Amino acid sequence: MQKVEHSVLEETLERILSLQPEEKREEIVRAYEFAKERHGEQKRKTGEPYIVHPLNVALILAELGMDTETVIAGFLHDLIEDTQTSYEEIRELFGENVAQLVEGVTKIGKIKYKSDQAENYRKLILATAKDPRVIILKLADRLDNMKTLWVFREEKRKRIAKETLEIFAPLAHRLGVWKIKNELEDLSFKYLYPEEYEKVKNFVQQSRKELEEYLKKYVIPKVKEALERQGIKGEIQYRTKHYYSIWEKTKRKGIKLEDVHDILGVRIIVNTIPECYTVLGVIHSLFKPVPGRFKDYISLPKPNLYQSLHTTVVADKGKLVEFQIRTYEMHERAEKGIASHWAYKEGKGINDSQVYAWLRELVESIQGSSNPSDLLENLKNNLFFEEVFVFTPKGDLIVLPKGSTPVDFAYKIHTEVGNHCAGAKVNGKIVPLNYELQNGDVVEIITNPNKTPSYEWLAFVKTPKARNRIKQFLKQQEKERYISEGKRLFEKLRQRLGVSHEELLKKIREKVRFEREEELFLALGKRKISLTNLLKLIAPKEKSVHEEERDESVVYLEELNNIKYEVAKCCKPVPGDEVYGVITRVKGLVLHEAGCPNLKNVLKVNPEKVRKVEWKGKGRFLTDIRVVARDRIGLLSDIANAISQANSNIHLSTTRTNDTYAVMDFTISVKDRKHLNEVCERIKSVEGVERCSRLYT
Repeated sequence: MQKVEHSVLEETLERILSLQPEEKREEIVRAYEFAKERHGEQKRKTGEPYIVHPLNVALILAELGMDTETVIAGFLHDLIEDTQTSYEEIRELFGENVAQLVEGVTKIGKIKYKSDQAENYRKLILATAKDPRVIILKLADRLDNMKTLWVFREEKRKRIAKETLEIFAPLAHRLGVWKIKNELEDLSFKYLYPEEYEKVKNFVQQSRKELEEYLKKYVIPKVKEALERQGIKGEIQYRTKHYYSIWEKTKRKGIKLEDVHDILGVRIIVNTIPECYTVLGVIHSLFKPVPGRFKDYISLPKPNLYQSLHTTVVADKGKLVEFQIRTYEMHERAEKGIASHWAYKEGKGINDSQVYAWLRELVESIQGSSNPSDLLENLKNNLFFEEVFVFTPKGDLIVLPKGSTPVDFAYKIHTEVGNHCAGAKVNGKIVPLNYELQNGDVVEIITNPNKTPSYEWLAFVKTPKARNRIKQFLKQQEKERYISEGKRLFEKLRQRLGVSHEELLKKIREKVRFEREEELFLALGKRKISLTNLLKLIAPKEKSVHEEERDESVVYLEELNNIKYEVAKCCKPVPGDEVYGVITRVKGLVLHEAGCPNLKNVLKVNPEKVRKVEWKGKGRFLTDIRVVARDRIGLLSDIANAISQANSNIHLSTTRTNDTYAVMDFTISVKDRKHLNEVCERIKSVEGVERCSRLYT
């Protein structure tokens, strides 16, 4: 148990106040007093008053140079979870922004961590925090908690340390907050690998004194004198490499501790970028540079806001010494990373030179801006929103691209779940299949063995897996339909010739090359081989199909003609199609194309009402087609031109698009099936078109 003197609390508060604008100090004291009153008699595991923790978190944030809102949120960050304080109360007393920061940290605290999905959970935290300051606040919270990890039993210590090393230290790295990253890694190292930690610690402590004496005697005086001759004023520091990075380096390179030569490095901090390069020249003139050990992170910054010149040289007595050369601004950002952008001191803004390439790419609109609020707003909208994080009903985390739908989710779970997806519930409520999933949604897929993918899904799915599986299914479905049609035509020809199945196959094999029956049926179904031409090949003396057809513009049902009929609106058959008639009382005979789903339903329920029809008409006939294509500018115009060039007119069209695909439905006029095929072939020749097919409504 530890006790904290009242004076210690006051000293910490005074330190925080000294790092904040004078006009904000009263508000900061008010936040401290409010948090102290609400936490009341609560104690930490160490025995300290609970207020010590939020006070320490606020200090970490203040030392990072965070803005006053974030520091105040540091005092209040545990109130919603650990006291009776509400979001609305914090908002009323300290404003909307502070309340959102506290709520954001509370949400992150509720995320359940699983070690096999570390990268996904890092992304989830980034996505959950709509304001990047929430991450900085959470890192400060975790750092102070890690400093008292010793109070827990070993199992819990290791679990928390592992989570810190796998989740929070990489987050600090990504945001460039090196000060917090290094401390989190060393503290985690201490509890996860205590023996290795002690070995590295002892080695560094034993080596440090000797290395410090070497630098003070052989390196720093030479460098200082040379810089003075150049008229360069700055600071020369040396720093010890932190323990975890030393241990990690030995593992990564397979070397011993004794072989790590950059335990102690020299850092030179100057005023301008030109001075950085002058210092580099001075260093290389004094000592021999090691080939391949020079990095220019000033011209090519790291993605996490880091800028500096790195070089390793062979100094006196053959010792390797690493130098880091940077400006004071670079040093601040190297220590604080993205946190340095919220150091809103009086008269301090953000100019273009402070915003590195990765931020400029994400937030092009703020180039040259000196308005910190613009940067914050753009970061909120752009920095961490590439993916969406949702959950299965069992609580498993699923990561999908932003804009994904329940269909994408279904295919992520399993291809069969996607192929039979009939509906979806999100957070317990039925939603459309094109609903755009949001972070934190709990998604349940409703399946039906009779439900299959449709072309409409291609217009809204986001993931390549979903798109590819849908296309594969539809392609296989189309293939099966063609094979079924081919089998029917084969059987028609067999009956016409009065031969057995095997005899007809043998006759056809003599004239047409195919390895399997399926290939023949597919060719017949796609009309790549017509019955008339096949008949001419295998039985030239037989009358052709056309010779047996009767008068044009007449519908023949068995031996009767001039029967009242009309074309079904659901499939709009055209002459040349395989056509069946459904007998009705009012409309007479309603003609359907063989693949029409409505016709298939009638065949199941009332097959006695269906008759095979031979139909050949003259004139123009309306029919529906669907085109699926990769979306681009000018696509619709190009398809319309292709239809026109094929001597067809568009009577109606509708288009649905997403960022990748367009699904377009057309009602067009054609003479017959052959003309329809010509139109589709023209359309397929248009750039980006992947499919043109008959549409049933």
